[in-house]
Amino acid sequence: QVQLVESGGGLVQPGESLRLSCAASGSIFSIYSMGWYRQAPGKQRELVAIILSGGTTDYVDSVKGRFTISRDNAKNTVYLQMNSLKPEDTAVYHCNVKTKPAWSGLYDYWGQGTQVTVSS
Repeated sequence: QVQLVESGGGLVQPGESLRLSCAASGSIFSIYSMGWYRQAPGKQRELVAIILSGGTTDYVDSVKGRFTISRDNAKNTVYLQMNSLKPEDTAVYHCNVKTKPAWSGLYDYWGQGTQVTVSS
């Protein structure tokens, strides 16, 4: 059974930084992408950052220049470095892994979520 274990969330003041991590365990094959989504109260879930299997990254416009997604393949871990945090970054952040095995279509795995609160 695949598990995605997230850590690194917390309460910070505007302008401060956090680094989220997501460690994948269990049997996971044919990873297509790893990414971070977030959902704030009253808003729809949105894709924040994604890294494809080949290393290409993309970000939602609101975090470009502030957030960086990276991975450590040896540890099966994906990170989200969040700098210059703003109150509008407050949300529950979820790790996501998409797989595409030869015997299946795309399948999503989700972490439990970690709360990020940016407030003065």
